[in-house]
Amino acid sequence: MSNFVNKLYQKNTIIYKVILFLITTVAIVYLFPKGGQFKYDFNNGQLWKYDNLYAPFDFAVQKSEAEIKIEKQRIEASSKLFFTYNKAEVLAVNTAFEKSVQTLLLSDSLSIDQKILFNKIGVEIINEVYKEGFLATISQNIVANKDALISITKENVVKDIPFKNLYNSNKVLKIITANLEIGFNEFRRKQFFNILSDIIKPNITYDADFTEKVIDNETRKISYTKGKVSSGELIILKGDIVEGKKLAVLSSLKSESESKVWTESNYNWIILGYTILVALALLMLLLFLKKYREEIYNNNNKVTFIFFNVFSMIFIQTLVINYNADYLYVVPLSVLPIILKAFFDARLGLFAHVLTVLLLGYVVPNSFEFIYLHIIAGIVTILTVSELYKRANLFISVAQITGIYMLTYFAFSIIKEGNASQINVDYFILFGLNGLLSFLSIILIYIYEKVFGLVSDVTLLELSNTNTELLRALNEKAPGTFQHSMQVANLAEAAANEIGANSMLVRTGALYHDIGKMVNPMYFTENQTTGVNPHHDLSPKDSAKIITDHVIKGVEIAKKYNLPDRIIDFIRTHHGTSTTYYFLMKEKEMNPDTDVDIKKFQYQGPNPFSKETAILMMCDAAEAASKSLKIPTAQTISDLIDRIIEKQMSDNQFLNSDITFKEIETIKKVIKKKLLSMYHLRVEYPE
Repeated sequence: MSNFVNKLYQKNTIIYKVILFLITTVAIVYLFPKGGQFKYDFNNGQLWKYDNLYAPFDFAVQKSEAEIKIEKQRIEASSKLFFTYNKAEVLAVNTAFEKSVQTLLLSDSLSIDQKILFNKIGVEIINEVYKEGFLATISQNIVANKDALISITKENVVKDIPFKNLYNSNKVLKIITANLEIGFNEFRRKQFFNILSDIIKPNITYDADFTEKVIDNETRKISYTKGKVSSGELIILKGDIVEGKKLAVLSSLKSESESKVWTESNYNWIILGYTILVALALLMLLLFLKKYREEIYNNNNKVTFIFFNVFSMIFIQTLVINYNADYLYVVPLSVLPIILKAFFDARLGLFAHVLTVLLLGYVVPNSFEFIYLHIIAGIVTILTVSELYKRANLFISVAQITGIYMLTYFAFSIIKEGNASQINVDYFILFGLNGLLSFLSIILIYIYEKVFGLVSDVTLLELSNTNTELLRALNEKAPGTFQHSMQVANLAEAAANEIGANSMLVRTGALYHDIGKMVNPMYFTENQTTGVNPHHDLSPKDSAKIITDHVIKGVEIAKKYNLPDRIIDFIRTHHGTSTTYYFLMKEKEMNPDTDVDIKKFQYQGPNPFSKETAILMMCDAAEAASKSLKIPTAQTISDLIDRIIEKQMSDNQFLNSDITFKEIETIKKVIKKKLLSMYHLRVEYPE
């Protein structure tokens, strides 16, 4: 039992990756649409590139969404509107008018003739207004065509009348004014006008609920099909253009086929197919890490981070599709390569992005267009986004990515439609929003640094500040080493810029690569200012141990100060598995008859495993060795650099660093040029 537990403990990293792999696979498959996949891919205006297609079974030709929408609009436009006639309101108006007349009869200021005339005119106006009805002002804009017939319900009797026959506020005021023009002076006209305008109220209201019910009843009668295709009937010939009726028939066949495929009996088989495809994609990602990014593969935290980001992109895109497929391109998938490049490298970022986009092809409509567009945008992202600590860089890159989105969509649109008149401008707005959302990558990078303990270029910029606590301590305890580190950082940064490596990473790594020398600073020549060399009192083995231990001590100090793993990698690898050659030779001279154990004089490694760590190894050795030149000339510096780097190459120090011979030659030229400028002598001035 104990052996079994020990084996499990030894294999815990593998077990964790297997569990992570299975959970991610199941989660992504769960997000996939619950529907079958049509085996033919087609778009409006494209050539039918497959063989002649015959109907595999009987099916109805479905109307398009646009056709159904037009029919619904026609029903809404032609449907009668229903209004309610409120007779109680009319009775209330008549009662109010009678009371007003009674009040006027008691008034001594009016003549009998004026009172009788006003009563007659008022009754005529009220009867006229309420003959068809007085429509409430709020309902005036419901009917676009004033000549259209409307239905009015009056005491359970429905009557159709032209909408224009109804009185509105303006018509009521006009009829009151017109009838009071004769027989009254201006004062009485205003008095009677105010009385009638206050009394007469609307009695016609729009019955929205009943109207909606009538429209819904008519809408339910709409037929969603427009014909039938019999089994064996020719649908389309190879080379034909997919358009018009052929497009409608193919769309109907696709819909019918997918519904037939996704049945209860086929459910498990389709899920199995989805699972295999998703598992293969995630397996390719793991194999890529295993083969080309082993340091990431061995770190479960980093593997979890990568899988989490891939799943997050698929999850967010699926949510948007389920909400509204029209917002398909608002999701900033370019955030994935930006983040992965910021924390790791461009190749991993592009590889993960391509796999994510391919998996999303099962979720989105027009999958070929979606995949092509996002892969192109991902490539542009990898090529343009760099040095995120420079704020302008991200703005320029996002603008370029957004431009590529728009240009690619424009190309697809004119291919499908045959002209530029049918381009949907809304998509350009979505691409603009996509670009704005891409700036969230800055916030996400900061959050991921805190949650996953990773490091980005922004953090590297902060660490490269020589006023940090650790670098100040190095300057105080080992000033010579500090100056050496500064010189190496300058060399390494220049070399990295020349070959397109991460200059900020290698500069920061160079500043910290020798912090282990703070423990015994006087045992390193750059700190020996008194002329006393303590190695004279030690054996070669002891001297070699102190020298090689500065790597181990450096790693310990770095962890104590919580330096990121990417910086610690430079400390561990800057000497690789090379030897302290001077003390090794001295030991052999002192013991010519004894076999010397080379491991006692060798650094523990590992060897550099990236371009940046390889650059640091070359620059560190070159800068240190150049200090031994008594007369530094262009020729002596060139010969020295060639010997040092050739020795490193012959010792296979760069075997795992993914660096080419051409890049090494470029680095050598940069180092030679920089060292020559450092040792350039000024003109001798006369005393």
